[in-house]
Amino acid sequence: MSTNIEDDEAPPDLVDVSAMPADQTGSREEEPTARVPITLVTGYLGAGKTTLLNYILTEKHGKKIAVIMNEFGDSTDIEKPLTVNKGGEEVTEWMEVGNGCICCSVKDTGVMALESLMERKGTFDYILLETTGLADPGNIAPVFWMDEGLGSSIYLDGIVTLVDAKNILHLLDEPTPEQKAETHNAEHDHGSGPVLSMAHMQISHADVIILNKTDLVTPQELEVVKDRITAINSVAKIHVTDHSRTPQIEGVVLDLHAYDHLADLDFSKKGHSHMDPAISTVAITTSPIATDKVIKVDEWLRFVLWESSYPVPSNSNSDDHPVDFEIHRLKGILVLEDGSTRIIQAVRDVFEIRDAEPAKEDGTGPTQCKIVLIGRGLGSSVEPWKESFESYVRNN
Repeated sequence: MSTNIEDDEAPPDLVDVSAMPADQTGSREEEPTARVPITLVTGYLGAGKTTLLNYILTEKHGKKIAVIMNEFGDSTDIEKPLTVNKGGEEVTEWMEVGNGCICCSVKDTGVMALESLMERKGTFDYILLETTGLADPGNIAPVFWMDEGLGSSIYLDGIVTLVDAKNILHLLDEPTPEQKAETHNAEHDHGSGPVLSMAHMQISHADVIILNKTDLVTPQELEVVKDRITAINSVAKIHVTDHSRTPQIEGVVLDLHAYDHLADLDFSKKGHSHMDPAISTVAITTSPIATDKVIKVDEWLRFVLWESSYPVPSNSNSDDHPVDFEIHRLKGILVLEDGSTRIIQAVRDVFEIRDAEPAKEDGTGPTQCKIVLIGRGLGSSVEPWKESFESYVRNN
């Protein structure tokens, strides 16, 4: 069976809402009561990102979704008069696509489109941002923390990566020059190590993997692909589908609460993932910490994320200390001795520690601190990471 990429990438039919009555478009003066969640949708060209978005926009989910689509400004399906240029970035006007949702197209990463969108706050309650096929999500996600205006209006709910089951192994193992990824840390020379492809980057940053086009591979081939994805990112949830039709939308693309499920992971089996030559996962599990030690966690994160180094305890028993590494994604749960919890989330060198949701009344919440690191050159053992974290946080 063949797949028509042009059909997959076709944008939805758009209807101008600029002249519609307020009772149909929603009050543009209505202020949201809380920050709006945003999901980043990434994946290589032809993986089915736009097909997924079209599917979501036609499903009955009860949400008013704002969709930002990348690089559709030159599509013949969108009338040229609807395209404007602001500050050198090509953006279409916001349009209604049915089901109470609105959509626009951008030429670049979409920061300006997000700012334009927030002028319409109150007319939507969720944002989906589709990246280009060669986009590194690690360059886009930090914007939501670094931009003061956006950071107060929206929050990153998670990153979803679509993977083409038929072609992903080729993209990982034999990338063309344009499919290769540059290390984000120019100060560290990774020499002649394994090739890092953009497919590696997109998988490593993901909270959810939608393994698409599974109808084009055999069950045996599908298992090989799953194993390879897990070797790169053993924490992301994997959903198997074809034609981008997900069994459910909530929890897969919308309302991910990407950090909530960390407490449910069995880290005794996932202390370290099966190793991919380029990227792997390390998971640290440790007992609750004192409330006044949160600042020490913050300091430890700055060493790891900002300097690509970490304190090595003087009494270290390990000889396997990574000295040349980079973190693509880090997330975790801090359980404090007073019973409260904190959530850690980081993309590259931008991170935050925030209060978690209130503890569950049934007492089934997390009982240990759990921190997951996904990146390059992390080493073959979790012990140096755990040793460094516990020594710095507990002994300082």
